[in-house]
Amino acid sequence: MTEPLRITFDVGCPPQHAFTVWTSQIGRWWPRDHTLSGDPDDIVLESGPGGRIYERSSAGVRHEWGQVTVWEPPRRLAYLWHLGRQRADATEVEIHFVDEGGERTRVEIEHRGWERLGDLAATLRGQNRAGWDSLLPHFVAAATEGAA
Repeated sequence: MTEPLRITFDVGCPPQHAFTVWTSQIGRWWPRDHTLSGDPDDIVLESGPGGRIYERSSAGVRHEWGQVTVWEPPRRLAYLWHLGRQRADATEVEIHFVDEGGERTRVEIEHRGWERLGDLAATLRGQNRAGWDSLLPHFVAAATEGAA
Protein backbone atom coordinates (compact mmCIF):
# COMPACT_ATOMS: atom_id res chain seq x y z
CA MET A 1 0.00 0.00 0.00
CA THR A 2 1.25 3.47 -0.90
CA GLU A 3 1.13 5.83 2.06
CA PRO A 4 -1.41 8.69 1.79
CA LEU A 5 -0.15 12.24 1.47
CA ARG A 6 -0.90 14.18 4.65
CA ILE A 7 -0.56 17.94 4.61
CA THR A 8 -1.40 20.31 7.46
CA PHE A 9 -1.12 24.09 7.51
CA ASP A 10 -2.75 27.12 9.13
CA VAL A 11 -4.53 29.97 7.44
CA GLY A 12 -5.52 33.31 8.97
CA CYS A 13 -9.29 33.18 8.57
CA PRO A 14 -12.31 31.42 10.10
CA PRO A 15 -13.22 27.91 8.85
CA GLN A 16 -16.35 29.11 7.00
CA HIS A 17 -14.28 31.53 4.96
CA ALA A 18 -11.57 28.92 4.25
CA PHE A 19 -14.22 26.41 3.14
CA THR A 20 -15.90 28.99 0.89
CA VAL A 21 -12.64 30.05 -0.73
CA TRP A 22 -11.65 26.41 -1.34
CA THR A 23 -15.00 25.53 -2.90
CA SER A 24 -17.02 28.34 -4.44
CA GLN A 25 -14.00 30.54 -5.13
CA ILE A 26 -11.66 27.86 -6.51
CA GLY A 27 -11.48 29.62 -9.88
CA ARG A 28 -10.03 32.68 -8.16
CA TRP A 29 -6.99 30.98 -6.65
CA TRP A 30 -6.30 27.79 -8.63
CA PRO A 31 -3.17 28.38 -10.77
CA ARG A 32 -3.76 28.21 -14.52
CA ASP A 33 -0.64 26.08 -14.98
CA HIS A 34 -2.30 23.36 -12.86
CA THR A 35 -5.05 22.77 -15.45
CA LEU A 36 -5.44 20.67 -18.58
CA SER A 37 -6.13 23.52 -20.99
CA GLY A 38 -3.50 25.85 -19.52
CA ASP A 39 -5.83 28.85 -19.68
CA PRO A 40 -9.38 27.95 -18.64
CA ASP A 41 -12.21 30.46 -18.63
CA ASP A 42 -13.43 28.99 -15.39
CA ILE A 43 -12.73 26.37 -12.73
CA VAL A 44 -15.77 25.04 -10.90
CA LEU A 45 -16.36 22.96 -7.78
CA GLU A 46 -20.09 22.28 -7.56
CA SER A 47 -21.54 22.13 -4.06
CA GLY A 48 -22.93 19.00 -2.43
CA PRO A 49 -22.30 15.28 -2.80
CA GLY A 50 -22.18 14.41 -6.49
CA GLY A 51 -21.00 17.92 -7.40
CA ARG A 52 -18.54 17.95 -10.26
CA ILE A 53 -15.11 19.56 -10.29
CA TYR A 54 -14.04 20.75 -13.72
CA GLU A 55 -12.47 23.43 -15.87
CA ARG A 56 -14.08 25.03 -18.87
CA SER A 57 -11.64 26.08 -21.59
CA SER A 58 -11.90 29.29 -23.59
CA ALA A 59 -13.13 27.09 -26.48
CA GLY A 60 -15.97 25.84 -24.26
CA VAL A 61 -14.53 22.36 -23.71
CA ARG A 62 -15.20 20.93 -20.25
CA HIS A 63 -12.44 18.89 -18.63
CA GLU A 64 -13.67 16.82 -15.68
CA TRP A 65 -11.34 16.72 -12.67
CA GLY A 66 -13.36 14.98 -9.99
CA GLN A 67 -16.56 14.60 -8.01
CA VAL A 68 -17.55 15.68 -4.49
CA THR A 69 -18.24 12.77 -2.13
CA VAL A 70 -18.59 14.58 1.21
CA TRP A 71 -19.94 18.10 1.74
CA GLU A 72 -20.07 19.25 5.38
CA PRO A 73 -19.51 23.01 5.45
CA PRO A 74 -17.52 24.45 7.06
CA ARG A 75 -15.76 21.43 8.55
CA ARG A 76 -15.17 18.75 5.94
CA LEU A 77 -14.94 18.24 2.20
CA ALA A 78 -13.96 15.13 0.24
CA TYR A 79 -13.80 14.31 -3.44
CA LEU A 80 -12.63 11.83 -6.01
CA TRP A 81 -9.74 13.35 -7.96
CA HIS A 82 -8.72 12.37 -11.48
CA LEU A 83 -7.31 15.51 -13.12
CA GLY A 84 -5.67 14.33 -16.34
CA ARG A 85 -6.63 10.69 -15.81
CA GLN A 86 -9.66 8.45 -16.25
CA ARG A 87 -12.33 8.50 -13.55
CA ALA A 88 -11.55 4.82 -12.81
CA ASP A 89 -8.07 5.99 -11.71
CA ALA A 90 -9.39 8.59 -9.26
CA THR A 91 -7.63 9.08 -5.96
CA GLU A 92 -9.42 10.49 -2.91
CA VAL A 93 -8.88 13.88 -1.28
CA GLU A 94 -10.33 14.64 2.16
CA ILE A 95 -9.98 18.07 3.73
CA HIS A 96 -10.81 19.11 7.29
CA PHE A 97 -11.13 22.79 8.23
CA VAL A 98 -10.46 22.92 11.98
CA ASP A 99 -11.36 26.02 14.00
CA GLU A 100 -8.26 27.10 15.92
CA GLY A 101 -9.97 30.19 17.37
CA GLY A 102 -8.83 33.76 16.92
CA GLU A 103 -9.62 33.85 13.20
CA ARG A 104 -7.33 30.87 12.51
CA THR A 105 -8.08 27.62 10.72
CA ARG A 106 -5.93 24.51 10.54
CA VAL A 107 -6.39 22.79 7.19
CA GLU A 108 -5.71 19.04 7.20
CA ILE A 109 -5.52 17.29 3.83
CA GLU A 110 -5.28 13.56 3.25
CA HIS A 111 -4.78 12.47 -0.36
CA ARG A 112 -5.10 8.68 -0.62
CA GLY A 113 -5.99 5.80 -2.89
CA TRP A 114 -2.69 5.64 -4.76
CA GLU A 115 -2.74 1.83 -4.86
CA ARG A 116 -5.43 1.86 -7.56
CA LEU A 117 -2.82 3.40 -9.89
CA GLY A 118 -0.70 0.24 -9.87
CA ASP A 119 2.91 0.66 -10.92
CA LEU A 120 2.45 4.42 -11.30
CA ALA A 121 1.39 4.91 -7.66
CA ALA A 122 4.72 6.06 -6.23
CA THR A 123 5.52 8.32 -9.19
CA LEU A 124 2.09 9.99 -9.22
CA ARG A 125 2.12 10.37 -5.44
CA GLY A 126 5.44 12.24 -5.72
CA GLN A 127 4.15 14.43 -8.54
CA ASN A 128 1.03 15.23 -6.53
CA ARG A 129 3.13 16.12 -3.47
CA ALA A 130 5.00 18.66 -5.59
CA GLY A 131 1.69 19.87 -7.01
CA TRP A 132 0.21 20.45 -3.55
CA ASP A 133 3.36 22.30 -2.48
CA SER A 134 3.04 24.74 -5.38
CA LEU A 135 -0.77 25.01 -5.20
CA LEU A 136 -1.39 25.68 -1.51
CA PRO A 137 0.35 29.08 -1.25
CA HIS A 138 -2.22 30.37 -3.77
CA PHE A 139 -5.06 29.15 -1.56
CA VAL A 140 -3.52 30.66 1.57
CA ALA A 141 -3.11 34.02 -0.16
CA ALA A 142 -6.71 34.02 -1.42
CA ALA A 143 -8.14 32.89 1.94
CA THR A 144 -6.16 35.48 3.88
CA GLU A 145 -7.03 38.35 1.54
CA GLY A 146 -10.18 39.96 2.86
CA ALA A 147 -10.65 37.29 5.54
CA ALA A 148 -13.34 37.52 8.21
